[in-house]
Amino acid sequence: MHVPDGFIDLPVSIGAAVIAAGAVAVSLRGARRELDERSAPLAGLVAVFVFAAQLMNFPVAGGTSGHLLGAVLAAVLVGPWTGALCVTVVLLVQGLVFADGGITAIGVNVTDMAVIGLAAGYLVFLALRAVLPSTRAGVVVAAAGGAFASVPAAAGGFVACYALGGTSSVPVGTVFAAMVSVHLLIGIGEALITAFTISSVIAVRPDLVHGAAGLRRPETLAVRPGGTAGTGPVTPEVPDDLRDPAGAPPTQDLAAGSRSAPWSAEESR
Repeated sequence: MHVPDGFIDLPVSIGAAVIAAGAVAVSLRGARRELDERSAPLAGLVAVFVFAAQLMNFPVAGGTSGHLLGAVLAAVLVGPWTGALCVTVVLLVQGLVFADGGITAIGVNVTDMAVIGLAAGYLVFLALRAVLPSTRAGVVVAAAGGAFASVPAAAGGFVACYALGGTSSVPVGTVFAAMVSVHLLIGIGEALITAFTISSVIAVRPDLVHGAAGLRRPETLAVRPGGTAGTGPVTPEVPDDLRDPAGAPPTQDLAAGSRSAPWSAEESR
């Protein structure tokens, strides 16, 4: 998916760089509404995780391998605007430090993966969230569906750039068939990795998952005094010797942190 230098001509590369810069500027403004003191460190961890996960390739077919895109994974965890910034940082580090993708093609790579792939995948995620149950399983399935859709969408973005300014003599139709077919298979791996990661995080800290906002929490079964079962908060039972004759429980002095009984000092002697 990472486009090398010289594969797309300079005018299209410059145009893609302008689109990428505009998307980053908009994402910076949107990320201010998504990030707070708790989620800001998580955004850094998400970027590191996506970077490390992209280093691991898995076989697809015919000697072809694929790796995680991570756009929808980042968007579901920290929000679409912050997720776009995370993927952009990963692509910049890969291109500038590890030569994974060309310098002149950074705009193309960011546009394909951090803009087109993320936007298409997150829209699918939102659509699935609207029709699936508001449960943990519903969020995981929606994230997997969005992750699957993001990969061929990003591949389609590359084909569009190639059609506008490709420097190779390979026909656009051939490139489209090869890219989409292979990346449909890669999308399956993307969906599985995303589902596993989201389910792992949401199982222990659903409050940290941006895409799980408004998640319906399962009710817990509690045994009430007297052996009856029910849901919701349970009032602790107060021993009979601490109740006043009217049956009122002792009061709590929050300021002093001590318990006080409802009877007077004369009655306690």
